[in-house]
Amino acid sequence: MGVCRLCLTSDRHRRDAAAWMRVRAPLWQRLAAQAQEATHRSSATSEEALRTLQAYRTLARDLASARELAPRGAVAAALESAYATVHAAVGRSPRLGGARLLALFRDDIPKAAAQVRTTALWLGLLLLASALAGWWLVASYPELVSLIASERMIDGVERGHVWTDQLLNVAPASILSARIFSNNAVVAAGAFCAGLFLGLGTFYMIVLNGLMLGGLLAFTHQHGLGLELLKFTLAHGPVELSVICLAGAAGTALAEAVIRPTVASRVESLRRAAGELGPLLIACALLLAGSGLIEGFVSANPRVSIPVRLAVGLGYWAVMLLMLSGRMLPRARRSGPIRRDG
Repeated sequence: MGVCRLCLTSDRHRRDAAAWMRVRAPLWQRLAAQAQEATHRSSATSEEALRTLQAYRTLARDLASARELAPRGAVAAALESAYATVHAAVGRSPRLGGARLLALFRDDIPKAAAQVRTTALWLGLLLLASALAGWWLVASYPELVSLIASERMIDGVERGHVWTDQLLNVAPASILSARIFSNNAVVAAGAFCAGLFLGLGTFYMIVLNGLMLGGLLAFTHQHGLGLELLKFTLAHGPVELSVICLAGAAGTALAEAVIRPTVASRVESLRRAAGELGPLLIACALLLAGSGLIEGFVSANPRVSIPVRLAVGLGYWAVMLLMLSGRMLPRARRSGPIRRDG
């Protein structure tokens, strides 16, 4: 007799659960459609956002009930899918809007730059040491310049002309800036990606660029054109070289994430490091775009004086420091606690 009562209770429970699911099914269909719309929506009004949050709460409540009534049923599986969709929509970071860009330049880029600041300084010293070594090698053994300069460049310097003199004659400044930016971007991306080879590739890129810079300066100095080459690099060189060191430091951080993972999986550690350093690469790309414009319109223009070039170079370098420190955009001031006089 007790078994029969148990069977009747179980049958009644199933019938009640099926009736509840039939009543709620139209609502779940509407909520699933709203979840799909929310994932493809680039912006939302306050009413749409509130409606999505209400759907999120409703799906969470009904999913808990469906798991209790029919944990292995198709309804619970469908609710789980809809709940996961709306959960991703609610937790999604805002796309490129004003608030997202503000957070990028005020928070994300400075945070990423702070992580690699020490490494970037060491790479800057390595670049300087490599440049001094390149100067000494070419000054002591002038024939070594053929390893870092083409025959056309060597022939031009020996005739008394720096290869940078003809840049504006080859292409307009706008086209020249785009070409310079693409070349600089390739170098910076190479310094970043080379860090995946346990950091050795980054050191190779930094040392190679330092040797080339120092060797070319020594070679032009031997022919009385060192000041001309230095004049050409004054406006864009400080930021361009700093960005290469920053990209190399980011690549070294990726290598460290692989060598010494912060989580159980090396792949997950690499993924997290890449996500944290992504904003820094955006900053590097923007800075290189500015360097390309300066190099095309200022550095390659022989009519621009040295003081102007120096001012542009130092000013743009200061802009870079402000961007990396997060001080370029002011933070909202927080009002203090309200005091009540008793």
